[in-house]
Amino acid sequence: MSADYRYEAQWSDEDGEFVGLTTEFPSLSFLAPTPDEALAGTKSLVADVLRDMARTGEAPPVPTAGG
Repeated sequence: MSADYRYEAQWSDEDGEFVGLTTEFPSLSFLAPTPDEALAGTKSLVADVLRDMARTGEAPPVPTAGG
């Protein structure tokens, strides 16, 4: 399901790296030296959060990407 979410990587002047973001989890981010690494890190982080949510019975956010 994490593949259905909307991801993006943006350059962060403040951090001097790319930051990976996902619309459905606005509090999560992942810094990396390249956009691809930022996206991969964000997707991995979201997958971890989704596993934790499933363990605790929380409903995951509905994907906005139209998956």
